[in-house]
Amino acid sequence: MSLASVSQSENRRLLHTYDRHKVLLERGRGCYLYDDRGRKYLDFLSGIGVNALGHGHPAIRKALVRQAESGVLHTSNLFYHEYQAPLAERLCALSGLERAFFTNSGTEAVEGALKLARAYARIPSRNGHCPAWHVLAMTNSFHGRTFAALSATWTKKYREPFGPLVPGVRFVRFNDVPDLARKMDASVCAVLVEPIQGEGGINAVTPEFFTAARRLTRKHGALLIADEIQCGLGRTGQYFAYQHYGITPDIVTIAKPLAAGLPLGAILAREQVAGALHPGMHGTTFGGGPLACAVALAFLQTLERERLLPHVREIGAYFRERLEGLKKKHATVREVRGLGLMLGLELVSAELAKEVAAEMLQRGVIINRTHETALRFLPPFIIGKKHVDHAVATLDSALKKAESKRRKER
Repeated sequence: MSLASVSQSENRRLLHTYDRHKVLLERGRGCYLYDDRGRKYLDFLSGIGVNALGHGHPAIRKALVRQAESGVLHTSNLFYHEYQAPLAERLCALSGLERAFFTNSGTEAVEGALKLARAYARIPSRNGHCPAWHVLAMTNSFHGRTFAALSATWTKKYREPFGPLVPGVRFVRFNDVPDLARKMDASVCAVLVEPIQGEGGINAVTPEFFTAARRLTRKHGALLIADEIQCGLGRTGQYFAYQHYGITPDIVTIAKPLAAGLPLGAILAREQVAGALHPGMHGTTFGGGPLACAVALAFLQTLERERLLPHVREIGAYFRERLEGLKKKHATVREVRGLGLMLGLELVSAELAKEVAAEMLQRGVIINRTHETALRFLPPFIIGKKHVDHAVATLDSALKKAESKRRKER
């Protein structure tokens, strides 16, 4: 099918929820994608952090084929299959937590985590604390688009069309310890924080704030929830971004790269916290199915076998250094932020960021902008220096073009 026919068909039948680029992608290999005309694109977005092993990785193809040939793609959670338990064992070992629940997506993981926090707060013997139900979320946060996750998402344009939302969420200024301390009281059941905000513009939590959140949640008998959906599973050079801080949360949510492109998320929790849920209180039809779990195991095995986390740290440091070099050259670049292969380039205006991201696509490099003014880079973990050099050179040219245009308009 052609781009025109696909676009026309979608316009007739799909809800108008996406402002798509005029590109029809047909195949991928490694760090590259190819459209219906055979044009090649260097993928520095990874499907918004999902395709961490790039496209068509042999280990992922093998796992997909093996499970498809078994004929067991879905069993429901009324029966056992051979992949959930070993996947849960591996995730618990990597995270330092004891229990797992599998979902289909990141937003479902957040929904389940908030349900778990409220259920835990209602346990009568919970360290002598009174029942609580408020959640403290952060400014610039993004946790998903279902109702509870959306209620904990800061950006008004996502929330306002759907109010009234789930009650009980209060917002704390991100990295403001006094504000957190003021809003923390006996009515709070959980503090929800992204160790590195993704949609919020690639902003890392400070050690002081994260430490305070851990201390205050313990003091008040509340739970610390880390949303690692975008920053987790190797993206920052550790399996989990919270591991950079030496802090272990009570609940962790993960998703994006977990099943290398298939829908799969998870809630990880401490044993004591997980005990707040029992059969009948929570569930899912598709979450944790055999196909997705088999692929997730292959993904985690590949990270270890190919020693990709040290590579992410090394190539991420190189990429950041190159971006810092661009900042010195271009007055339109305000700041470089992020860690590992989760990096952002803050520009002086939303208009400029939109123009540069579009120009990058025209030149065959896929990125996007987030929080209006930040260019976001989430490349596959398998990139090398040659890919970074090409992306940075393309970005340099795109910035020069946009800056030149503005000088002529003055």
